[in-house]
Amino acid sequence: GQPGGIGLSAFRFNIGGGTAEQGDSSGIKDAARRVECFLSPGGTYDWNKQKGYTWLLQQAKHYGVENLIAFVNSPPVQFTKNGLGYKTEKDYTSNLREDKYTAYADFLAAVMTHFDKIHLHFNYISPVNEPQWDWSNKWGEASQEGSAWTNTEIFNAVKAVSTALHTNKLSTRILVTEAGTLEHLYGAGGKAAAQVQAFFNPASKLYIGGLPNTTPYVEGHGYFTETSDARMTEIRNRLKDTLAAYGRDLEFWQSEYCMLGDGFKDGAKGSRSAMDCALFLAKVINTDFTEGNATAWHYWNAFEPGRADSNTRYYLVALNPHRATDTARLYTITKNVWALGHYSLFVRPGMYRVSTSRSDGLSNIAAQQQVMISAFTNLQTGSIVVNMINYTEHDAQAGIMLEGTDSPFALKNSYVTTAGEGDNLKPHHVKSQPEKGTFSVVLPARSINTFIFKRH
Repeated sequence: GQPGGIGLSAFRFNIGGGTAEQGDSSGIKDAARRVECFLSPGGTYDWNKQKGYTWLLQQAKHYGVENLIAFVNSPPVQFTKNGLGYKTEKDYTSNLREDKYTAYADFLAAVMTHFDKIHLHFNYISPVNEPQWDWSNKWGEASQEGSAWTNTEIFNAVKAVSTALHTNKLSTRILVTEAGTLEHLYGAGGKAAAQVQAFFNPASKLYIGGLPNTTPYVEGHGYFTETSDARMTEIRNRLKDTLAAYGRDLEFWQSEYCMLGDGFKDGAKGSRSAMDCALFLAKVINTDFTEGNATAWHYWNAFEPGRADSNTRYYLVALNPHRATDTARLYTITKNVWALGHYSLFVRPGMYRVSTSRSDGLSNIAAQQQVMISAFTNLQTGSIVVNMINYTEHDAQAGIMLEGTDSPFALKNSYVTTAGEGDNLKPHHVKSQPEKGTFSVVLPARSINTFIFKRH
């Protein structure tokens, strides 16, 4: 009865810009961060490129991942102003040459067509990633592919990609913003700011609503927005209110997050345990859902070499190639996997979040250091999923009352993740009978819990 995985429903694939072929002359020191490009400078396509990326994509599809998402950090280097996969000038404009917008769009359409032919359909594509950053250091080097973009340049790119997808009769839809911070979606400064107002206000000259293959999804990255519980809550509420002002159909997608900043330490000094990281991750997910009203949530990234000082904050799976003496020790599954799994495995595409209230009088901000709750329902089956995070150092007893239902419920399953070895989405046999409509449950100290209720 213990899940062997976390049921991911989305997987992102990076369409490379060709820095791997450039080698050391790419300006990207770490060879692992250079990426091949399907399109050669001579104009021919080589679909044997990015073999490892494609293999992972095939595995995701094999395991039933519903949504495949393509994203681009840099256009092919032969289309860029400086011939590199990142911008070197500090003017915060695109590295794509002005005469290559159509060529860039045709390239992306060709990639989408190829993957459709091999039965790896991309539901979505992001032609621009984190347009607010300049991507290079003072020595003209970069840690990865990337390009800044202005809002006007983003609109021009989206318009070109929209035309190319429509012309080629492709159903892949465009994710437009992919902002480097959530604040840039509704405000902040620079040439790629207030993106909701720029792209989703019908009165804006950059409005994308009438373009084919576009979406009402507003994507942003939550890095550095959780330095305090109050700041995390305020930013997500401002974003939610901004989306509501420009149309009920707009949806917030948290499209990239890991504990890149130091907010995960919650004011503590020194390193944090794997469970501390997992609990903070669960808190961010909970806040994105309940305060930001997010309808999708993506973690960055799946795996990378482990770091001695990382507190497991950067990844789900740590690779241990230099320490491994046998296959079993080649990787370490972090507690972050199971924290994410409490949401990805049980909160499935098509479900709806339902409102919750609490009787202890705690504000939303104060609750982020105590017990947090979110709940979701499957309208077809009527089942209800309740996720509860006990952030405290002691066990907590809670009563769950399901109001507004027209038939009785039973607590069918419950799962818990704690710091204990093997306590990873572990079936938690709660002996709970409803008393006057309330299910009494015990939440272990420093734990993430899922309760599944089904109708009698």
